[in-house]
Amino acid sequence: MSKSSSSAVPTSSIAEFEHSLDELEQLVARMEGGELSLDESLQSFERGIGLYRHCQTALEQAELRVRLLLDPEAPESATPFEPHND
Repeated sequence: MSKSSSSAVPTSSIAEFEHSLDELEQLVARMEGGELSLDESLQSFERGIGLYRHCQTALEQAELRVRLLLDPEAPESATPFEPHND
């Protein structure tokens, strides 16, 4: 039996997130390089903020999906994942 499209994560959403994250990393590298003009830096910063917000929204949606999968009856009771400090 195949999965329904509503239960699977759309590949385009994952690709959009990865593309946005990659572009954001490239913008940061260019800005840290110090070779941009003030205007270019401001434009890059503005674009970077938009990309950051897009990525943050995608991560929040992914977290919600994980919570729903862990406990569909009470997703708000699921505890957030905590990174391990090894």
